[in-house]
Amino acid sequence: MSEILFVSGIDTDAGKSYATGYMARQLMNEGKRVITMKFIQTGCDEYSEDIEVHRQIMGTDTMPEDIDHTTAPIVLSYPASAQLAAAMDHREIDLQLIDEAIDRLAMNYDVVLIEGAGGLMVPITDDFFAIDYAATRQLPVMLVTNSRLGSINHTVLSLEAIARRGLRLHSVLYNHHFDSDAVISADTRRFVEHYVSTEFPGTPVIDIPSFSTSDFNAI
Repeated sequence: MSEILFVSGIDTDAGKSYATGYMARQLMNEGKRVITMKFIQTGCDEYSEDIEVHRQIMGTDTMPEDIDHTTAPIVLSYPASAQLAAAMDHREIDLQLIDEAIDRLAMNYDVVLIEGAGGLMVPITDDFFAIDYAATRQLPVMLVTNSRLGSINHTVLSLEAIARRGLRLHSVLYNHHFDSDAVISADTRRFVEHYVSTEFPGTPVIDIPSFSTSDFNAI
């Protein structure tokens, strides 16, 4: 049976695409059949830029499921929250399209990593948030965090939202790309580890190393 995981972040620029691609590659190295998908893509015309990032990091070519839009069933042109982007494109977001895409991918892969849109509380409609999709589908969450100023606050609030909705926290993905201050980054990593071990015992904090596009082949 496939493992389906929802990858979200503490905010829009936490590094979800890089973390998703990196985790996919690590799982592939373990011999698992892995595919990534984008929950809702905004700011693109036809294909998902985030899926392209995943494939670069995974070291794979464009997949057939990318071409037929299974891995990005909803693409909106306006670079904003899903709710606003849909309004600007004069469209309604059909969550059934996402459900059906996940089901198709789960039939052929061991692991499906679903990159969310923005943070957990990004609105999909006026009354439905990204976290609500994970909750209603009972998807375990991988939460991407980092050491940027304010990240501790955003991390704790995100973790409290996960706990409040009774979601399973699969892991916290600590993105080292933003480690610009050694003192702050070390303390933030320590604090996150402490908080997770206290509030979510047994949940791993996984380090995502800093890398650039030139490093893809070396990961």
